[in-house]
Amino acid sequence: MPPGPEENGDSRTEPTPLRAVHFAEQALLGALFLEPSRTTEVDLEAEHFDNAVHARLFAAMRTVPLPDPEQHRENADWVAAVYAKARPQAPGLPHTYPHTLVQACPQPAHAAAYAGMIRADHARRTLRAGAERLARTADDTALPHRVDATATQADRLGNLLDQLSGRFAPHPGSVPRTPLPPEPAAEAGEEAVDDEQLLLATATGSPQTVQTMRWLMPADFTVPLYGALWQCITSLVHRGGSLDPVTVLGEAQQAGLLSGTVTTRDLLKLLSDPHGVPDHWGEKIVRRALLHRARTVADRIVVFADDPANTPYQLITGCRRALAEFASLHARWNRANLPVPTAHAARSRGTPPAIRAGPAPAASANQRRTGIAR
Repeated sequence: MPPGPEENGDSRTEPTPLRAVHFAEQALLGALFLEPSRTTEVDLEAEHFDNAVHARLFAAMRTVPLPDPEQHRENADWVAAVYAKARPQAPGLPHTYPHTLVQACPQPAHAAAYAGMIRADHARRTLRAGAERLARTADDTALPHRVDATATQADRLGNLLDQLSGRFAPHPGSVPRTPLPPEPAAEAGEEAVDDEQLLLATATGSPQTVQTMRWLMPADFTVPLYGALWQCITSLVHRGGSLDPVTVLGEAQQAGLLSGTVTTRDLLKLLSDPHGVPDHWGEKIVRRALLHRARTVADRIVVFADDPANTPYQLITGCRRALAEFASLHARWNRANLPVPTAHAARSRGTPPAIRAGPAPAASANQRRTGIAR
């Protein structure tokens, strides 16, 4: 067995503190060595163990026939048989380690409690691994259908939570008390800024299309100003007001969006340069927001899982709430991709949007901060 941190004689490195589950695994295996009949009472699989050597010893216990209780009290034949079974898969496992495990068990009668600690830690590790897969998928630009692949990983996490919820009893105080870091802002890259500007310009001239785009929310925008301008446009449309660059300018003024760095001329120029159709740009904005949300949800689940103070039920509750935010945005993405009415389809889907040649002109640092880059 590889030396534990307390056994590592290398004084050049700081020992890594052992986690509580390490001692729970030792105590459980010690209990089973003392009273092998308890192996049938423990609801665990080898994969639930964090320590690979402990997993192999537990698997060997499940394979070697149980001894006669009276004979087991008289000799250590069963212990030796378990060691012999596990040894080929655990090179370096000292022959004294079963004795170490026996000494590590305070009470064999508490085997079920030790098993519960092991199950809880396995749930924590499994949820953390699922969150990491979700984040990696959301970031994988090589995937041909990244949104679908990300949604699949989120569904798998949801299914895992369903499985785990029946294994851990609910209790008061089910919400994790783990302080979360501030939610990272979506990166307002050049492509994202350009898409949002084009959405605002084309929407200003297409009130009928805006009426059908209830799936796009101000929070989906990477530039807060553009999200606020989208709110101005939708407010005008939904109350039946006239929609053009000047009326949007008036709405923006009432919303307090004009300042020394965002002028009336800036807004009029932005709103008067349409290319393509609004729902094309809107879908790109929602797609970007969905992938950003997946990363944020994954980060939150990792924070919950890394806090050992959270009980399994608190962890499950926190993960469910985080995934619900992704599910809500994914539902809006699906609405954005529903087939449009035939008349509108002929108008907006018959030809690809007229995208400007070349990248958007580089914006100054001040323009990036205000969100006016056109």
